[in-house]
Amino acid sequence: MRSIWNGSISFGLVTIPVKTYSATDRTSSVSFVRIHEKDGAPVQYRKICELDGEEVPNEEVGKGYQPPGDEVVVPITDDELSQLPAPTAKTLSILSFADPGEIDPLQMDKAYYLGPNGAAAAKPYAVLREALEHHRKVAVGKVAMRGRESLVMLRAHDGAIVMHQLLWPDQIRPVSGVVPEDVKIRENEMTLAETLMDTLGELDPADLHDDYREAVEELVAAKLEGGRPVAPAAPSGARVIDLTAALEKSVRAARSGRPAEDAEPASVTPLRGRKTAKKTTAKKSTAKTAAKKAAAKKSTPKKSG
Repeated sequence: MRSIWNGSISFGLVTIPVKTYSATDRTSSVSFVRIHEKDGAPVQYRKICELDGEEVPNEEVGKGYQPPGDEVVVPITDDELSQLPAPTAKTLSILSFADPGEIDPLQMDKAYYLGPNGAAAAKPYAVLREALEHHRKVAVGKVAMRGRESLVMLRAHDGAIVMHQLLWPDQIRPVSGVVPEDVKIRENEMTLAETLMDTLGELDPADLHDDYREAVEELVAAKLEGGRPVAPAAPSGARVIDLTAALEKSVRAARSGRPAEDAEPASVTPLRGRKTAKKTTAKKSTAKTAAKKAAAKKSTPKKSG
């Protein structure tokens, strides 16, 4: 595995040289190339100058910064950026230690493995890793990577130290206007929901796979072989069913180990205040009335002209 950044962790008066490795691989996800539908040829992306309309070669592409709310773009060179005071350019400075629950998952971004850089770094690296794991804490710090400073979190995982880039607090949007207000939840609905959570049990990572990617691969294979791709079954339309009945059905399915859609249908609980017996009786009396009217109509003699 190739390291993408070399630096050190500053832990009080302790310095731990580390190498950084990408902890995730997104190449296995589905990605498409843009093509010209007329002839199937790939479509190229060209860098065009908005002033003269000419294509700009890569060696002439630079950096610029546009202040918020301003139309002016200020050119900035790499030399100017390198001269800026950046104490975290080569050092990951630990600011504090916190409980994992204090870190909002919304802040989580890309993950990296940190490994000791050299034999001398092995001991302090192991001490920090064991301290994090034994104390059940995470470290919060700052580091500059790839031209920008990031807030980071360090945690012990599977014998290594993992670094998670975090979004800054002002990058998290407020939740106002997203959720409905004044939703009343009955006690039995909450109990059933918690029972379902307990019944589903633990998740086996071996059972997780990308169904969409497999479907795309099957589609591509069928087209390469000249066959007609099999169209997937259309999902059934959305149905509004009783929440309690749906929860009860889900609990039964989870306990039996069957998918919820294979379990017996959920019964629809009548809304409170409705009297289904009277409604049925009313339907029967209406049917009798209609039958009497039809019989009377048949027995009535037609008038001669």
